[in-house]
Amino acid sequence: MSRALTLLASSVALIATASLFTITPASASEPLLGTYVEARTCQVYTGPCFANGEVGSTGKDAIMTWSITRGDVDGVQLKGLSVALIVRTSHTLGFNGFDDAKVTRGVVIVDKSASTEQADALKNFALSQTGLSDDQIAETYDRDIEMDFDMGDLTATVDVDGFAKLVTRKARPGDCICSNESAYYPPLTKLQGSVPGVTIEGDVKSRRLGGSWSIPDSRTAYLGTFLVDTKSTR
Repeated sequence: MSRALTLLASSVALIATASLFTITPASASEPLLGTYVEARTCQVYTGPCFANGEVGSTGKDAIMTWSITRGDVDGVQLKGLSVALIVRTSHTLGFNGFDDAKVTRGVVIVDKSASTEQADALKNFALSQTGLSDDQIAETYDRDIEMDFDMGDLTATVDVDGFAKLVTRKARPGDCICSNESAYYPPLTKLQGSVPGVTIEGDVKSRRLGGSWSIPDSRTAYLGTFLVDTKSTR
């Protein structure tokens, strides 16, 4: 088993265990655990030849979605809630992620079922995981967000009402074209475990960011799990 799959399997087991037992005192904050799906407009499971051909021309758009299995921030419970971040940048999001982009604009979509306090915590969490600041966010919306993440098959679907629909799966040997493929670019956020994937269906739109993009049948996704010490989000 690859190191990425080992880490992902370990974090999946951690999330499953955490859903059964509560060992954190009520007065203390619980780490945030959950699942994550990312898709962008450049290939991430690829080789240097394909990647070099895309630098500067594409890879400037991305969507990141977090579904929280359990945890809180400063006592604000976020269990069962989700948040999405759609970004458009001036440069290809490559090896250094957002550090490669001189200009980044984004919109945050928080779970429609979140209270005002929870919505603020979700937005702050998304920003803390990307290093973006509030002045880089053009708008914040509240919408229904659904993520169906199959831990066994490593497939995931994401539906952000009015903004995005994704169908993704783990990359397979049959997805190789040049036989030099690897997880060429890292995920855009720190994860407990992750695997590069294929976006089977991928449609994203945001008027505030200037339009829409579609990436069907492309090696542009990451599926993963996260474990975040909530102290780091403050």
